[in-house]
Amino acid sequence: MWCISRYFQNKKLRQLRNSRIPYNEWHIVINNIALLNNLSSAEKVRLRQLTGLFLARKTMIGVRGIELTRVMQISIAAQACLLILNLGMEAYNGWVELVIYPGAFKVNRNFTDANGLVHQEKQDLSGESWERGPLILSWDSIEQESRQLIPGHNVIIHEFAHKLDMLNGRANGMPPLHPNMPIEIWTRTLSQAFETLNKNLDHFHYSYINPYASTNPAEFFAVISEYFFTAPNILHKHCPQVYTQLKQYYRQDTLQRFS
Repeated sequence: MWCISRYFQNKKLRQLRNSRIPYNEWHIVINNIALLNNLSSAEKVRLRQLTGLFLARKTMIGVRGIELTRVMQISIAAQACLLILNLGMEAYNGWVELVIYPGAFKVNRNFTDANGLVHQEKQDLSGESWERGPLILSWDSIEQESRQLIPGHNVIIHEFAHKLDMLNGRANGMPPLHPNMPIEIWTRTLSQAFETLNKNLDHFHYSYINPYASTNPAEFFAVISEYFFTAPNILHKHCPQVYTQLKQYYRQDTLQRFS
């Protein structure tokens, strides 16, 4: 038993060593991503390790003529690994591929009108996550949101939050919670905030949270995750209990980091 444990420990060390990102490459990226500016030195060290493992285990494919440079790949991976900084690479198990478009991409969507008739329309998207399938991103959006922090908006955070949500099966706003997190409190807290958001929008009240969060519980979780990492002050001020739940889930205190 000891030999098996030692084997896997040594294998993990070899993976870390072989996937290590050179300092010169890492600093070029880390210094140009606004989202990562407030990390502590220890957090940046851990993020560098996770980013290397991510690049070793995942495959990035550029389509529609885009050529992914090493800097672009590290930039995407580093922001993706911010979510799992204290969760570990296992949180991204079950899928391998990322598809990167140069800009927004079109998808066909079915929707049902008030009369119950199903229609099909094309939508322009900057990101999409498939259950146990690829994660699709637009480089234009990534580049813009990397250069400057846009409160409540980050396509990488949004789509990778969906991937975490899907660890329990389909995306429904309920990622696998830690043993010390009662499901009842999570469900009650997020459900009440979701219902309040929809009521405010129904009465044309101003919303401090992106209205897209009202689409369904899965999108609500993805959007509040965007706020948790890019604008924790807004989330904490208007949804303090939601902030507390995300703080426990992600095991990060982004409000303290920003302050």
